[in-house]
Amino acid sequence: MKSAALDTMAVLGVSLAAIGLCRSERSIFFDEMVVIINMNEQNPIRKVFFVSDGTGITAESFGQSLLAQFADTRFEPMTLPYIDTAEKAQEVVQLLNQVASEGVPPLVFSTIIDEGIAEVLRTAESFRVDIFDTFMPALEKQLNAHAVHQVGRKRSIDSSGGGKYNQRIEAVHFAIDNDDGARLKSYDQADIILVGVSRCGKTPTCLYLGLQFGIRAANYPITEDDMDMMRLPKALEPYKNKLFGLTITPERLAAIRHERRPNSRYASPRQCAMELQEVEQMYDRNNIPFLNTTHYSVEEIATRVIAQTGIERRVK
Repeated sequence: MKSAALDTMAVLGVSLAAIGLCRSERSIFFDEMVVIINMNEQNPIRKVFFVSDGTGITAESFGQSLLAQFADTRFEPMTLPYIDTAEKAQEVVQLLNQVASEGVPPLVFSTIIDEGIAEVLRTAESFRVDIFDTFMPALEKQLNAHAVHQVGRKRSIDSSGGGKYNQRIEAVHFAIDNDDGARLKSYDQADIILVGVSRCGKTPTCLYLGLQFGIRAANYPITEDDMDMMRLPKALEPYKNKLFGLTITPERLAAIRHERRPNSRYASPRQCAMELQEVEQMYDRNNIPFLNTTHYSVEEIATRVIAQTGIERRVK
C-alpha cells in the first residue's frame, strides 16, 4: 500500500476516534478502505487519446464503441484533433511518452491519413489502434484499387454536388420551425411527428434526425388539456400515420424537470407519473408506436425511431 494512503488512513483513524467510533467499528472501516485502495491500485485509470488529422469524431466514435465493452475499466479520454504536421505529431509523441513514463502505456485510437505523420506517431510508447492501418490494406485488395490517402475525403463520396448538405440544413430548419407544435400547417411536409409529454426528448431527437439523416421531423407536446379530453389532439388526427411517441420513466422525467423548475408541481414525481401513464394509454388507444428513451442517448433514440418506423433516410 502506498505511503500516502497510509498517511490518510492514520489521519482518518484519529478523526474516527474523535467522533466516538469504537475500535471494532474503526477496524471495519479500515478493512473497507483497504479493499477500495487495492482495487484502485490493481485497476488504474487508463488514459486514452483520440488522435486525428481532422476533427477526431471518427476516432472518438470508433474508440468509444470498443472501450464501452470494458465496463470495469476506468478511462480518462482526451481528443487531439488536427494533428496534420510532423511537428504536431512529435508533440503528441512527447505527451504519450510522458504518460507511459508514469507506468501504464496510454491507449491511442488514430485516424491519420498521411503516412509520414503516422510514422512519427508509431514511435510513441503506447498501444495504438489506427483505423486506416487496420482496414485500408484489406479494402484496397478487395476493391483492386489504391487509396489516395488524402485528408478530408469523406465529403467527396457524396455525388450529389452538396445536395446532402443542403438537405441536412433544410431538415434542421424544419425541426426548429416545427418545434412544440409551432406550425401545424407544415405537418404535411413532415417525415415524422414525435409526440410526448414535456421534456421527454422530442426536440433534441428531431434536431438530430435532421442534422444526421436529413429527416424532416416535427414534434408536438401532449399537455394536461389533451389528456383530460381522453383522445388524440384534433390537430394530429390528419397525420396519425406519421406519429411516433416518446416516453420515459417518471423518476428520470422528474429529475430532468427539476433542473428546469425546481420544487414545482410540474417536476413532482406524482405529476410526472400521472402524465406518463395517461400519454402511454393514449398511444395504446390510437395504435401509436412509442419508445422509452430513459436509457438511450439522442443518437440511439433517433436510430431506433428510424428502425421502428422504417422511415427512409434522405441522407445516407
